[in-house]
Amino acid sequence: MKFTPEKCSIPDERMKPFIDPEEIWNLINNTKSTPERVRELIAKSLSKQRLTMEETAVLLNTTDPDLVEEIKEGARELKRLVYGNRIVLFAPLYVGNKCINNCQYCGFRSTNKEQIRTTLSDQELIDEVEALEETGQKRLILVYGEHPHYSPEFIAHNVKLVYDVKKNHGEIRRVNINAAPLEIEGFKTVKAAGIGTYQIFQETYNPDAYKTYHLGGKKMDFEYRLTSLDRAQEGGIDDVGIGALIGLYDWRYEVLGLIRHTNHLEACYNVGPHTISFPRIKDASELNIDGKYMVNDEDFAKLVAILRLAVPYTGMILTARETPALRKEVLQFGISQIDGGTKLEIGAYAETENDDQNLHREQFAINDSRSLNEIMDELIATGFMPSFCTACYRLGRTGEHFMEFSVPGFIKRFCTPNAILTLSEYLVDYAPAETAEKGWQLIEKELQSLHSAEEKINVTEIRNRIEQIKAGKRDLYF
Repeated sequence: MKFTPEKCSIPDERMKPFIDPEEIWNLINNTKSTPERVRELIAKSLSKQRLTMEETAVLLNTTDPDLVEEIKEGARELKRLVYGNRIVLFAPLYVGNKCINNCQYCGFRSTNKEQIRTTLSDQELIDEVEALEETGQKRLILVYGEHPHYSPEFIAHNVKLVYDVKKNHGEIRRVNINAAPLEIEGFKTVKAAGIGTYQIFQETYNPDAYKTYHLGGKKMDFEYRLTSLDRAQEGGIDDVGIGALIGLYDWRYEVLGLIRHTNHLEACYNVGPHTISFPRIKDASELNIDGKYMVNDEDFAKLVAILRLAVPYTGMILTARETPALRKEVLQFGISQIDGGTKLEIGAYAETENDDQNLHREQFAINDSRSLNEIMDELIATGFMPSFCTACYRLGRTGEHFMEFSVPGFIKRFCTPNAILTLSEYLVDYAPAETAEKGWQLIEKELQSLHSAEEKINVTEIRNRIEQIKAGKRDLYF
């Protein structure tokens, strides 16, 4: 079946496969890149218009180093225009690693006999959340293997439990989910628990490559996984996250697969993905891939910049799989969310020291093991505004409603002030003195810049709310 690159708005196209490998490879193989065309597309993106698949292919086929630098500079400027200097922070919390799938790149794979299978009890989950709250975290993503034990009802129970945990000034204000595909009724159950975003990564958008990596379990079904977020939308979850595992197949193909997925969701549901993720393959227990498609740092930075230009208003997540140096570099090109203080071992946040068993309880290796405050301190020192904001989710600015605010650029009116307020909370409650001093200086600089902003922002009201935070009030937002 053939698909047009930008169309699938007919109602009966919902929940149907939408990836045509021939279409994608035709774009990669037959789209030419010229300096004039590249600059034209950078200008289009800077006018805050999303790029088509063909236009994205032009940038993917750009190899001239000077033009690649222009692409990166365009992405840097676009990020400044759309997101300002904000970086949203979160933490992953692994709830259980039971899994029926046999994915060749994952430490949770069912045939990995070295893996110690663990699922957090209610009390262990509470302990984990309290430990995270004591560092200042406000946003979590709960992560699960694919197993009948992790039913929609089980996930919903976990979500409600997390929201109920309060430790001193600590509380979790947004719980996202990374778990197996569900049926529509299952998504409704999870939605009713008050989740934020539901993430499902396709891993690779090439059906043939997909078959070589997925050798057992429900995840073998490429099309069922591909249409999973359609079912989420039908179940009322309008904030969804897509992703590809970079290193399983040609990275250019995967970028166009992500764009095609974005097109599909926008055309069928009037809202694209809330976030796009592009984790790179890292070491894992029993890792079994040949490494043919591994992506070097140079191409990875290019990938990030191209995605930012292609989808100006979609959040882009960079995880602790990457090194601190690489993360610092590509933050410039369009990343809007990162994790901090990350631990992937089941139960590791509440443990004072990791035991030997934890070596076999994680999904993959990470390369940035810094504490949340170390990452906060670096962000502040380099001029980024760390944010734990969850206001849009709780005020109903999600899905299509979020697009109404964000696409015209009005969201900056809310995001910068809310980032300032959540950073103020962190500085009062959790930051060491040195970090706090730098943080208040950054906030003052930001407030000064808001005086001359085009948007009508009430700086006096922001200052008033900061004083309320210093006096003990919490969870103030616009």
